[in-house]
Amino acid sequence: MPKTYHNYINGEWVASHTGKLFPSTNPAQVNEVLGYFQKSDGEDAREAIESAAKAFPQWSKTPAPVRGEFLFTLIHLLEQRKEELAETITREVGKTLREARGEVNKTIISMKQLTGEATRMTGQTVPSFDERVVGYTVREPIGVFAIIAPWNFPLGIGLWKIVPAIVAGNTVVFKPASNTSLISVKLMELLIESGVPAGVVNMVTGPGAVIGNELASNPTIKGISFTGSSEVGLSLGEAVGSRGGKIQAEMGGKNPAIILGDADVDLAIDCIVTSGFFDNGQRCTGTSRVLVVPEIADQVKAKLIERAKGMKVGDGFDLESHNGPVVDEHQLNLYLHYVQKGVEEGAVLACGGQRLSDGNLGNGYFVAPTVFTGVTQEMTIAKEEIFAPVIAVIDVESFEHAMEVANQVEFGLSSTIFTNDLRRAFEFIKGIQSGVTHVNMPSTHFESQYPFGGKKISGLGPREQGESALDFYVETKTVYIRP
Repeated sequence: MPKTYHNYINGEWVASHTGKLFPSTNPAQVNEVLGYFQKSDGEDAREAIESAAKAFPQWSKTPAPVRGEFLFTLIHLLEQRKEELAETITREVGKTLREARGEVNKTIISMKQLTGEATRMTGQTVPSFDERVVGYTVREPIGVFAIIAPWNFPLGIGLWKIVPAIVAGNTVVFKPASNTSLISVKLMELLIESGVPAGVVNMVTGPGAVIGNELASNPTIKGISFTGSSEVGLSLGEAVGSRGGKIQAEMGGKNPAIILGDADVDLAIDCIVTSGFFDNGQRCTGTSRVLVVPEIADQVKAKLIERAKGMKVGDGFDLESHNGPVVDEHQLNLYLHYVQKGVEEGAVLACGGQRLSDGNLGNGYFVAPTVFTGVTQEMTIAKEEIFAPVIAVIDVESFEHAMEVANQVEFGLSSTIFTNDLRRAFEFIKGIQSGVTHVNMPSTHFESQYPFGGKKISGLGPREQGESALDFYVETKTVYIRP
């Protein structure tokens, strides 16, 4: 019988007031229930908010270097349990064990990067016009923050939001994605064992609309850090902003890869397969549009189609699998919807485009890596985020045309170009409308010592990670002293 898990509020694992549960299942074996979780409501969320509010005064007064001490234990625990965590991610999200191990390793690197932030809560000393005045700034914690994490990187993104918030001296209410509730419970267990005091981090599971509404409208919540769709992020931003709260939202992408005639085509294809097909394209920075000039268009299409057809799709625990299943039935149906839309609007379905059901694949949400050619920039699959292993190849006339098409969409998260022309590379860097960009690299490449975030409807508020990691979670106070 699968285990029943609880909310974590004020240092205790507690049942929801609703008395209702929901399951988290294995997308590779949809009949396998991994656990039952609390189907919480607004009352549960308010209880968690109250707990965080009560813990804030003492936690915010704790010296910042002392607040950060838990991180050293957390890193040790992540190292110690990384295989268990990776296996849980594979079982609950569906990604291959290779990709899950990569998530855990990236999480460890990110936590190492954050270890020094507690001693870098620095302000500025600025000279005054008045010789008698000493002026300086300090950065201070704000209060209770809500963290709303996505399902595609549930461990990594959950921790890289929670940890800066509490290192800065705030307290947290954590709302994980429902279909990754099990790994989120393990995340909480790691924080508890690391020594984070009761009430500083609270977790409530359940429907996003119900809990999210309480988090957005409750005045005790000073800000929300969210990763997910642009539609939800913009709605949260409007709700939080209307009452004077803060929003940090990392949202959708429709990320282009431009391939110029002088590019190393094999390198470009390797990078596009990595960023567009691996992990089923379920990465906000994944390549979903390939913009290619005429002289190499046929070569690029042929090689990309060949690689897509050669990918093995299977259970994530099969070390020969390139991809596991998509995360749930909703994502499966989105994939099928956009494939149908592409065909209806006149794109050429060059390969893939179907659910895979042979043998054991019929027990899960497995889909084929998909390539569309003959795509124009007006088509739905060239404009909307699909979040699946679907790549639209768009023929462009020139570098200038490629830039126009690349920037035409309303998203602006990540991008990449493949060229050996340094002048063109810098023209691209200067002109591309994305918060993260690359040259001769996968659009998914990131390192936690650099800021991360998007432009246009791909991002709201300060950047995450790097030296920007604490910016969202602090306010600056300016001090004038005349002795």
